[in-house]
Amino acid sequence: MSKNPNKRAKSAKRDEPMSSAMKFFLAGCVAELYLLLIYRFYINADSDLQRIAWYDSYLWVLLGAGAVILVIGAVCAYLWRSEKKRNWGLIIAAAGLYMGAVAGLVRWNMSAMTLLMVVVPVVMLLGILWNLYDRECALALTILGATLIALWIFRRGFSSTTVGVYVKIVLAVYLVVLIALLVQVARKKLPKLLPLQADPLPVYVAGGLSLASMAIALINSVAAYYAMWVLAIIAFGLAVYYTVKQL
Repeated sequence: MSKNPNKRAKSAKRDEPMSSAMKFFLAGCVAELYLLLIYRFYINADSDLQRIAWYDSYLWVLLGAGAVILVIGAVCAYLWRSEKKRNWGLIIAAAGLYMGAVAGLVRWNMSAMTLLMVVVPVVMLLGILWNLYDRECALALTILGATLIALWIFRRGFSSTTVGVYVKIVLAVYLVVLIALLVQVARKKLPKLLPLQADPLPVYVAGGLSLASMAIALINSVAAYYAMWVLAIIAFGLAVYYTVKQL
C-alpha cells in the first residue's frame, strides 16, 4: 500500500492549472489560424474576383455555420447534466460564436481584422496567466492589457467618420466597466475574482494608470501613443516580477 494515498490526487491538482493553460494556448492558436485563413483568402486575396466571392458568399457561409454551431453547443450545454459534458457544450457554443462573429465583423469592416489579430493573442496570454499566476497579478495584467487595446482602438478610429461613433461608445462602456470593477474590488465584493487574502494594490495601480492614460488620451490624441508605451513597459515589468516570484 502506498505510504501517501493522496499523492496522486495532489499531483493531479497541481497539474490542473498547467493543463488549463495548455488548452488556452491551443485554442488561441486555432483562433489565430482561422484569422490568418480569412486574411489570406479575403483581405489579401489574389484577385478582386476572389475577394468579391468571399464577400458575397463565403463569409455568409462562415457566419451561418457559426450560428448553427452556437445553437448546437447551447442546446448540448443545456441538456447535458454532468459538469464535464456541460463544459464541452459551452466550448462548442463559444467556438460557434467566435466563428460567426469574426466573419460578421470582417464583412462589416475589413479593418476589424487587424484588431482581431491583436486581441486573440492577448486573450490567449491572459487566459494562461489566469491559470498560472496569482489572482491579483492576473487581474492587474488583464486591466493593463484591456487598456492597451482600448488606447490602440482610440488612436485608430476615434476621429474616423465611419466607425468613430462606435469607438466612442466602446471606450465609454470600457471606462464604466473599469470604474465599476475597481469599486467592487475596493468593497471586496468579488471574492472569486480576487480572493480576500490577495493583495489588491497591483489592481489599484493598474486601474489608476489605466484611467489616467485614458484621460490623457482624451485630452491629447498624440499622447495616447506614449501612454501605450508606458503601459506596455509597466505590464512587461509586472509580468517579469511575478514570473520570478512564482519561480
